[in-house]
Amino acid sequence: MNLDDLNRKFQELQNLDPKNIGSWPLFARILTLVMIFVVVVGAGYWFLIRDQRDQLAQDAKKEIDLKKEFEDKASKAANLDIYKKQLEDMTKSFGTMLRQLPGQTEIPSLLQDISQTAQVDGLKQDLFRPEGEIRKDFYAEKPIRIVVEGSYHSFGKFVSDVAALPRIVTVHDIDIKPLSGDAKGDNLIMTLTAKTYRYLEESESGPRKPKKRGR
Repeated sequence: MNLDDLNRKFQELQNLDPKNIGSWPLFARILTLVMIFVVVVGAGYWFLIRDQRDQLAQDAKKEIDLKKEFEDKASKAANLDIYKKQLEDMTKSFGTMLRQLPGQTEIPSLLQDISQTAQVDGLKQDLFRPEGEIRKDFYAEKPIRIVVEGSYHSFGKFVSDVAALPRIVTVHDIDIKPLSGDAKGDNLIMTLTAKTYRYLEESESGPRKPKKRGR
């Protein structure tokens, strides 16, 4: 088709009577049908298919999320017996530790055990002073200020023996110095804080700071 034919067809399109489509040339009617088809398909996609594609994308994402949730729950269900066993072991371990905490009535005897341990290990006690009790969430902490004289070997045995007591006792702030006036340096002085703990009864609640000692 040359340029003259295109100009002729363009003029024919300009002279078409919209009220008498039947009289249009064949190419004009085909072109009109094609344009109508494109408009209908475009409108259908815009108003119908586009919304459905968006919904399909949302459903696909939801399917992935549900699949992941299902896999997580299936994994937990498969390991349920293991989790139960771990919980049982933790409960037993916690109960064992609680039984190592002395009750309120056992504290005096425990303090006596610590003092006697120092004597058995050959240490001279310069100070054995229980401090005020400090309450935590479910237990109370009882610090004991201790100053003893002896040798390195005796100090090591004392700390080891205290750690071996049937009740929980921890040792903190250890400071060892030569005993003043000892020219040979064989005798030493050790200052430390031993802490024991007791389980709070149900009637006891809230932390309580130790009372200040009067000067």
